[in-house]
Amino acid sequence: MACIKVLDQNMINMIAAGEVIERPASVVKELIENSIDSGADKIVVNIEEGGRKLISVTDNGCGMDTEDLRLAFEPHATSKINSSADLSTISTLGFRGEALASISSIAQLTATSRTKNSLQANSVSIDCGQNKNLCPASADYGTKIQVRDIFYKLPARQKFLKSANTEMNHITECFKRIALANPNINLTLIHNKKEIYNLHSGDGLKNRIRSLFGNSVAEGLIETSSHEKNVNIKAFLGRPEISKTNKNTQYFFLNGRFIKDKFISHALNEAYRSQLEPNRHPAAFVFIELPPDDFDVNVHPTKIEVRFYNSNLIHSLLLSTIRQKLLSTNMDVSFKTSPENFERKQHIKDAMEDFFKKNRPAAHQQNMPFSSYTKNSANKPQFDSRNFTAPSMPESSQSVAPKNFIQIHNSYIVSQNDNGFVIIDQHALHERIIYEKLKKRVSKNSLESQKQLVPETVELTQPQAENLNKNLDIFEKLGIQIEPFGPNTYAIHSFPLLLTKADPADFVIDLIDILDSKLSGTNSDQLLDEILNMAACKAAIKAGQKLTDDEIQHLLDQKEKTDYSSRCPHGRPTTITFSIPELEKQFKRT
Repeated sequence: MACIKVLDQNMINMIAAGEVIERPASVVKELIENSIDSGADKIVVNIEEGGRKLISVTDNGCGMDTEDLRLAFEPHATSKINSSADLSTISTLGFRGEALASISSIAQLTATSRTKNSLQANSVSIDCGQNKNLCPASADYGTKIQVRDIFYKLPARQKFLKSANTEMNHITECFKRIALANPNINLTLIHNKKEIYNLHSGDGLKNRIRSLFGNSVAEGLIETSSHEKNVNIKAFLGRPEISKTNKNTQYFFLNGRFIKDKFISHALNEAYRSQLEPNRHPAAFVFIELPPDDFDVNVHPTKIEVRFYNSNLIHSLLLSTIRQKLLSTNMDVSFKTSPENFERKQHIKDAMEDFFKKNRPAAHQQNMPFSSYTKNSANKPQFDSRNFTAPSMPESSQSVAPKNFIQIHNSYIVSQNDNGFVIIDQHALHERIIYEKLKKRVSKNSLESQKQLVPETVELTQPQAENLNKNLDIFEKLGIQIEPFGPNTYAIHSFPLLLTKADPADFVIDLIDILDSKLSGTNSDQLLDEILNMAACKAAIKAGQKLTDDEIQHLLDQKEKTDYSSRCPHGRPTTITFSIPELEKQFKRT
């Protein structure tokens, strides 16, 4: 007796459903995409019990006549391709023709549809692939498909469904992806008779993001675009302060289709490198348009993965587009109050008012620069001639303009600007300045170094010495000349000029430690970047270090000339801005 049997068509559909229909959200995705392909500009999604009980999708698309409605649920029946040649120029979301047949094989399904030029609608009912009944019905033009009791005849599949809340979360995520890709369509999502989203086509993409993710995300986005080599890119990029510990606000779209792609993800991460703190991920909404024959979407049943014919080009263009925008945007963090901090801020405001009342200077001193006052042991303001440089001159002569910055706690610089003032973390800013200089010089040549008059020595263990000898090229790239000097001892003969504030021996030990911990699983660019981060941190001025006025001014001047100066190489902010309106609000002037 033959062991091989030909499966019946319904069994084939149920197996296909295992690939296409993972959970209720998969049904929602397929039905909404069919509605979009039908030309609908209004789609209503009605869900009950997370889709376990009901999934209903209603649209105002072109609809189906009697014959189309009869054929739509046959396996691999589709109106979207006519020949194999069409597979290379797919412009619709669906094209395989397996979705409706798969859905109807694992649930109770009713579809009602009417074309615009028809006087009546038609309805078909299918129970897990059986008892297909077609009859006249009354309905507006378009299509309505209702799916009830998903997997109810497949208990092995049904038991893997999660709670209604969990399944609804997956449906909501699916809805968001489609809503972002189609801002020209009115979309409504209802769960258990409660409206979750009601999105209008005329609101624009930025407001659609606001409706889906909230005002804080929308206001923290920067818009950019590029058009080059038949690749159109439009992106909304998140400022570092709205980054997250997960990637839940990263969305990539290709020709209106949500996708996941390692090349796009890598380009985004590279563009934000050193802009974010460790384990933080940027918010990003990236929309790419390509000619259909430049990629293949027919590589995965869910069509969520694509294959680019020139993935390096996509990576390069996206990386440069994002980097250029981030580079040209002021990323200084703005100070903003929140209602829950009102009591704490009121306490700070009262303390500040009390301080200035008790320590108000005499009338003839009130116009002096803030830095022209020091405190004596009695905690009273006194004139400090060291910080006041205006020479004695006749009243008619031009006076020296006071400086517009002060250093507080030998760690922060407060500087006035046209809109208020900024507070700068001196170490974080100097760290970024040095990092950018190091990165630019290393990318061209080895760092410029200077010979040590007296070579500094460092003791190394045998594993450390082996690690050093394996990576002498990196030491040479950094401008460090180091040679054996004796048993377990090495002499540092030259050290980079940019790192003069760093201790050579400590730096070498830390460098070897990085090499030891990062050699496995880290590419050369990432390794060099981490080394430069460490170098910049060690060479930068420290918190608690008193700076002269000239040093402060030089630091402020360098800030304006340095790329990404709003963030240190580790992603922490260097600058926080305080606006006059915010100050007035705190002092109840508005």
